Amino acid sequence: MNSPVEEIKSEKRILLLKYLKKNHSRYETLFSYNEDSIFVLDIEGHVVQSNPTFQQLTGYSHTEVDEKLKLQLLFPIDQINRVFHHFSNAVLGRFPNFDCKIITKIGEIFDLNISFIPISVDDQIVGVWAVGKDITELKRKKEEIRKVEEMQRVLTDNILDVIISTNLQGEIVYVSPSSEYILGYEPNEIINQNVLALVHSDDVKNAFDNRKKVLSSQENGRDSFRIRKKSGEYIWVESLSKPIIAHDTLHVLEIVSVIRDITERKKVEEEAKKREETYRNLVEYSPDAVIIAKDSLILFINETGARLFGAANKREIFNKTLDEMVHPDFHQIAKERELNVMAGHVTEFTEFKLLRLDGSEFVAEVKGIPTIYENQLARHIIIRDITERKKTHELLLNSEKLSVAGQLAAGIAHEVRNPLTAIKGFLQIMETEDNNHKSFFEIIQSEMDRIELILSELLVLAKPHELKFNAVDLITLLENVKTLIDTQAVLNGIQITLNYNIHNLTIHCDQNQLKQLFINLLKNAVEAMPDGGNITIEVKQYGFSMVKIYFKDTGRGMPQEILKRVGEPFFTTKQDGTGLGIMISKQIVENHGGNINIWSDEQGTIIELILPIASERLH
Repeated sequence: MNSPVEEIKSEKRILLLKYLKKNHSRYETLFSYNEDSIFVLDIEGHVVQSNPTFQQLTGYSHTEVDEKLKLQLLFPIDQINRVFHHFSNAVLGRFPNFDCKIITKIGEIFDLNISFIPISVDDQIVGVWAVGKDITELKRKKEEIRKVEEMQRVLTDNILDVIISTNLQGEIVYVSPSSEYILGYEPNEIINQNVLALVHSDDVKNAFDNRKKVLSSQENGRDSFRIRKKSGEYIWVESLSKPIIAHDTLHVLEIVSVIRDITERKKVEEEAKKREETYRNLVEYSPDAVIIAKDSLILFINETGARLFGAANKREIFNKTLDEMVHPDFHQIAKERELNVMAGHVTEFTEFKLLRLDGSEFVAEVKGIPTIYENQLARHIIIRDITERKKTHELLLNSEKLSVAGQLAAGIAHEVRNPLTAIKGFLQIMETEDNNHKSFFEIIQSEMDRIELILSELLVLAKPHELKFNAVDLITLLENVKTLIDTQAVLNGIQITLNYNIHNLTIHCDQNQLKQLFINLLKNAVEAMPDGGNITIEVKQYGFSMVKIYFKDTGRGMPQEILKRVGEPFFTTKQDGTGLGIMISKQIVENHGGNINIWSDEQGTIIELILPIASERLH
């Protein structure tokens, strides 16, 4: 049978275990993730629970702890009496904190700072929390600091750098003799002064923040700032600050700073920085794209380059390689030029086909220059977008073609008009002498008038005549044009339908030009459907002041590469075409203040005309 004392101890152990079980979730995070060693002792000194940090430090597993690991097994013999003294105080309700050594399962010894915290259940102490902080490294550092301090006493009087020790308020409590050489002050002249009083006003905040960081982190700090000499002149210094920490309280006592004059170095750095900034600005804001690359890796790109390749920001470019931005047809020549540049040669501007991030192509001139970037051999690549230059060149060519077309048109029109005038004259004479064939003469006269109209339109290429704008009913005009084309359409198995939901739609236009425009578009639609089909003309009001006219056919359509060139002078897909029809049509629409848009695919072609409505209709 157990003695009353043993029964009390047993009851307290049971209460302790119940307490730990009940509060398991509450202390789980504390146990699992705490960097300190935490273990629970019953009042007999048995370890009943521990966290992973304790197990890792001592080498005892969770199972071994459960097998009643005893307190005396954790400490060297010469430490046991001291540890049990503090443990007894904790069982009596005190909160002792002390430093001691702990011995691991394999005999290693560490320095530990231990706090014993009583565990009370139902107004009785049933166990003790033990929180151990490993201070082995701290003690080692304290020893190092002691050695450094010893060495400092030897060195401070013999080095050119200024050594300053300041208290927590920033007051200078020690300064080395070299202060007279560097700053012009004898040590006793600045003792008890606040070190920040010597710092340039523009640098005080930075120096204060750095000092605050050293105090809070208890780690070394490095900073540079301007400091005032006795003469009033300011010099740039670099300060390496180290906190002096009390071994018992772990509080910072002082900050020791080594101050070195870096004025000359700062001047060199500032000059280099200005040169680099100037170069960077020249590159960054260059109208040409600039890429610095090594192999296929992009190291740098300026804003112009990011925009040229369609990137929202530079990071999108850095995720790509140069190979991905060069059209596959140009990979071989790009590789050859890369080898030339890396061999130290400058390559001249060469035309390349490049790819934007969205996959679209564009043409640019590219030049490569060998350079050094971040201490490694690299390529300075200049990319000059020549898209607009290409367009301008094409416009000049088209303008030249148009000029030639105008000259040809003028010559043809005049050459045809001369004999036509003679024919009309003789026809009128014949008409007065022969009344039996009056209907024939009227037909001939009508056709000749038609020829003269066509010649007049042809002269527009050479010298556009003055437009004669009148109020014209659009629906009536379209009905008349439809009637003219219907015969040809029926012969080709084509049905033309005119759809509109508005009446009395008046527009100001040159009636002859607009009629020519509609005829051109309908004839093109008819010719696009050799096997028959449907042509639909739709009229819709567009806003308050515009009207849209759609010409839709069910022909074979045009490939995109052909559609892009529609409207170029002399470009045609017809065997006997001149390539002037669409160009003249566009000119007529523009003369009337409108727009023309064309869509086409294998299901047919849609031409959209947008024209202004006569202003009186708006009132």
